[in-house]
Amino acid sequence: MNIIILGGGISGISLAYFIQNFEKIKKIYIIEKDKKLGGLLRSYKFDNIHYDVGPHIIFSKHKEILDLNEKLLGKNINRLKRSNKIIYKNNKLIKYPFENELYKLPNEDKNFALNTFLNNPFKTYNPENMNQFFLKTFGSGITSLYLNPYNQKIWKFDTSFLDTQMVDRIPRPPDSDIIKSAKGVSTEGYKHQLYFLYPKQGGIESLFDCYLKELNKKIIIIKNKKIKSIVKKKELTVTLENNKKIKGDYIFSSIPLNNLYKYIKTNDEIIKSSNQLLYNSIKIIVVKIKNNIAGKNFAFMVPDPKIIFHRISKLNFLGKNYSQKGFTYFQIEITYRKGDQIDKLSKNKLKEKIIDGLKKIKFLNDRKNLVKYEEKSFNYAYVIYDLNHRKNVDNLIKFYKEKNIFCIGRWGSWEYLNSDQVIFQSQNFSSLFKKKL
Repeated sequence: MNIIILGGGISGISLAYFIQNFEKIKKIYIIEKDKKLGGLLRSYKFDNIHYDVGPHIIFSKHKEILDLNEKLLGKNINRLKRSNKIIYKNNKLIKYPFENELYKLPNEDKNFALNTFLNNPFKTYNPENMNQFFLKTFGSGITSLYLNPYNQKIWKFDTSFLDTQMVDRIPRPPDSDIIKSAKGVSTEGYKHQLYFLYPKQGGIESLFDCYLKELNKKIIIIKNKKIKSIVKKKELTVTLENNKKIKGDYIFSSIPLNNLYKYIKTNDEIIKSSNQLLYNSIKIIVVKIKNNIAGKNFAFMVPDPKIIFHRISKLNFLGKNYSQKGFTYFQIEITYRKGDQIDKLSKNKLKEKIIDGLKKIKFLNDRKNLVKYEEKSFNYAYVIYDLNHRKNVDNLIKFYKEKNIFCIGRWGSWEYLNSDQVIFQSQNFSSLFKKKL
């Protein structure tokens, strides 16, 4: 049989990697609309330094996936320990996660965070949205001081209208950890991300390239071709924009789930569910600034609503191939949605707001020290888990599955999956598919 994979990002390539040796598969077609493969696992060059759409880090709760990534990268690996900070009031740096260094807060905020955590009237409730989850898990102090401002800044959405799918795996910190944190003893949270891997050179695209190099002659990759239509009869036929037809028994689609209905005959309910799916776009800005700034830290979360960016990462932290002596390279992230105020900003106004933000957090004292600047925008960045997400996504996936079209990846399955989770999902699909064969 023949398999068709729509999309040449890490979901499509890793799935091809896992199923390529199945005896009953004759050919695997991978169709990518862009000239270049990679999706969100691409890296770009800035001043001869690679940066990602992210930045990405390599970690996983799934040991077999982490081991596979490490094996494929071989010697091209740096092992790093997380050093992330939250830029709090008056530019005070608080260790991430927020609840692990409460003693650095002003006394009033520290006492508010500690008391509302230990005496939490919400902890017996079943949370039905993200805001309720934060209140139940952390209390009203930590929620109002950091969690809500930061999350509303990323998602551009009130947390009362976001569901709990993305956060309900976060454990409630032990009382003893919070008490220690308030007394001056730093603790660690999200330990599965405490240590991570990153390519010594080439950015995260190096990992993608490792999977790509492992593909065998069964795989036929078609790039720079958009899909015109998908028709299901006895078999599936994908027609490309040049009218070339590709026939297959199964399709695995990683193209955005909200767009899939445009290529196949559907109904009003499917169109409605597709159009209700929400997402955020992202602007990635990379800057080169004179002098070594921000210490030996990597990522900085910025909850202040008056500063346009929500996160800034110091690329120098990733190793010698991501730095240049006497300079600091920062990667800045700004989420937005089409038609909003950020989207409508001119490039010059956006740059001025970024410079203003850098000055406020003391990462830039003189604009003359900003020696290089680059901006890129990416339409699909973050899945939004609004309260209708699960209903709409399940409705769509069921509809397509009945046509032998399986939805994969962050955008195909419309789930906020990190690259390791995408690869794990591909591995699971391959196991299920092998049993089906």
